[in-house]
Amino acid sequence: MMRIMNTSARKAVVVSTLAASGWMGSSIVWSQAQEENADGKPLGVVHAECALFGPKGEQYRASGLDAESRRRHRLTEITEQVLAMSASSKTSGRRDVVPGASRTDLFQQLDQMGAIDGHLFRAMQDAGATPAATADDYTFARRVSLDLTGRVPTYARLVQLINDPAPGKRARYIDELLNTSEWVDKWTMFFGDLFKNTENNTQVRKYNEGRNAFHLYIKNSLAAGKPYNVMATEMISSTGTNSWEQGEVNWNVGGIVTGGPRTGQDIFDQQAANVAESFLGISHENCILCHDGRRHLDTLSLWGKQETRLESYQLASFFSKTAIQRVPVAGPGNRAYYRAVNNNAANYPLNTTTGNRPPRAPIGAISNVAPEYPFYNGGTPNPGEPYRNALARLLTSDIQFSRAAVNYIWREFFGRGLVEPANQFDLDRLDADNPPPEPWTIQPTNPRLLNALARDFIEAGFDLKALMRQITNSQAYQLSSAYEGAWNPEWETLFARKFVRRLWAEEIADSIVQISNLPQPYVVAGLTGINFAMQLPDTKNVPGGNMLSFLDSFLRGNRIEEDRRSDGSVPQVLNLMNDAFVHNRTRASGTGSATSLARQLLNKYTTAANDSALIAEMFLTVLSRNPTEAELSVARSSLATGTNTALRQQRTEDLLWSLYNKVDFIYEK
Repeated sequence: MMRIMNTSARKAVVVSTLAASGWMGSSIVWSQAQEENADGKPLGVVHAECALFGPKGEQYRASGLDAESRRRHRLTEITEQVLAMSASSKTSGRRDVVPGASRTDLFQQLDQMGAIDGHLFRAMQDAGATPAATADDYTFARRVSLDLTGRVPTYARLVQLINDPAPGKRARYIDELLNTSEWVDKWTMFFGDLFKNTENNTQVRKYNEGRNAFHLYIKNSLAAGKPYNVMATEMISSTGTNSWEQGEVNWNVGGIVTGGPRTGQDIFDQQAANVAESFLGISHENCILCHDGRRHLDTLSLWGKQETRLESYQLASFFSKTAIQRVPVAGPGNRAYYRAVNNNAANYPLNTTTGNRPPRAPIGAISNVAPEYPFYNGGTPNPGEPYRNALARLLTSDIQFSRAAVNYIWREFFGRGLVEPANQFDLDRLDADNPPPEPWTIQPTNPRLLNALARDFIEAGFDLKALMRQITNSQAYQLSSAYEGAWNPEWETLFARKFVRRLWAEEIADSIVQISNLPQPYVVAGLTGINFAMQLPDTKNVPGGNMLSFLDSFLRGNRIEEDRRSDGSVPQVLNLMNDAFVHNRTRASGTGSATSLARQLLNKYTTAANDSALIAEMFLTVLSRNPTEAELSVARSSLATGTNTALRQQRTEDLLWSLYNKVDFIYEK
């Protein structure tokens, strides 16, 4: 890497505090440093990207950058700057929102659009909002690759897409991505987060074996194209004798609560709360399991404030005939155990004064509560039907099951749900034709679109790929994040432009591995063949070793009380600049199939006459775009200082390192 002379003359570094983050005007933390040259004069701000492309870049290119200087950063605004700093080379492959149509024509063609575009563009028209232009092929390819598979597109596939003159190339690329193992990995991680699959939480340990079994159940279900309602049914109604061998059993194991009454109501309540939040998007059910909604949810949920604890007991009663037994495993101290989930014999009893929730006292003559579905059109078990089988039947036939699934998925592609927060649906504020009384308002930003997507999901047989295909093929999804003219923040809920998002920890790590062509094997007890972070079964304490710190710095959460976050942080920048994981993947190394990207480029472009081509391929491989004229000029000047083989290699490595540290590498726009 580059070297700075007279490093003993450096001044102290002051690291700035972490700034607040959001999609608009979000921030990432850099730090400010003053480097001195041989004369003791400050060279200026050391910035991971500015080392080559900033105003002081020429001085740094002349003297070099060492690892210590790469620990210095400064505070910069991101969302708008990402667009300015990562502007693509013009708009190759760009198309109008409706090909060949003017904006006026677009609004006149709303009725001919699909559900997503018809509803969204009509809402934009009604609000007087003009949608952004359609993203160019470079931006689209990177966006949809990351969203569907968690990795950037390969150089070869990107070039092929850009140069493909045939219509429908974007749709074909989407289908291609949906049929990859990387799609399975990405969405196994997503549903592992949603279903809170982890080795342990504050209440129960699944142990590695139970967590791994649930992880493989999700992964195999997605790989087999199992419908989402079937997955939900299998998890809710599962019975078995060994949670370490039967993965879906761990859904119910995850609802164990310790310290409760022997009759199990705390566990039944938690399982009911888990079902309501994960499958119906109703986290307020957890509140109602402790007390009536009135006086507690009055300002939060029109539906919730009218619900009673008795109704929540009826939901929990579907689990009241379930016994989860602890089965010790032979070994020193019998410390490890798996779980057996079987059926029991009693309805939900109202007989507790202890536990993790308020006492459950008889209500009039009711001392045992029978199961009754408290949502949609209600319903009870059929004669002889196991309670949890009945719950799965009633729940998956409830349109709210489809609404919640669609909304969770939508949020991943668009940056926010049609209902936000996505787990706080208000069931009495969803019908645009039956608006709630003032001061309440309709909750979804586009209720007719939400219902249309939910119905489409049902008609498609709860096919997750069909839902994602519908979303990613929409014109709305393919809008640019850049906006020409004055942007009105009130248009955010109209989805009139694409929102910039910070990549997941796993997406950053796996993209670096793919780009560099240098593997990063992970060691996880009980699993083999894990070569990408997206294949990990957990986000908590996995993996061990150096990659744990790198991944955790990008705030991947722990699946229990800490959700994923997209904030910027000092450790993120430190890791991108200094971590051996990144540094090793900038090196020109290897031979044959193990040849690193830097070495491949040096072997392919051997002389200074090829510098522009080398730079273009590196930009396309790392950032999925061509360099701007300014970036190309700076990069060529830097490579020109590589006057011998060793220096040319060093400058190539430095350029690659700088691209990993450009803001648009860790952001999707």
